[in-house]
Amino acid sequence: MILEYVLVLSAYLFSIGLYGLITSRNMVRALMCLELILNAININFVIFSDFFDSCQLKGAIFSIFVMAIAAAEAAIGLAIISSIYRNRKSTYINQSNYLNK
Repeated sequence: MILEYVLVLSAYLFSIGLYGLITSRNMVRALMCLELILNAININFVIFSDFFDSCQLKGAIFSIFVMAIAAAEAAIGLAIISSIYRNRKSTYINQSNYLNK
């Protein structure tokens, strides 16, 4: 596997995630874009670990920890989003109905 191809793939994933995070008005979409950014970072951890030191699995182990943290972040984020939806009846970020009550 060539390093440049994987880095370009990771850069595309990171760019798509960053663009979606910046332009998204929906909280669920923003959370999915944040997960896309974390997956791009995981790809970098694994490929650099394999490229520089293929005998050890430091990058793969670190990416497993990042995936565990991302899963916990997604669960907590979805719980917060469902709570906000229950109160505001909307998941849009820029809608401020709860301030007018």
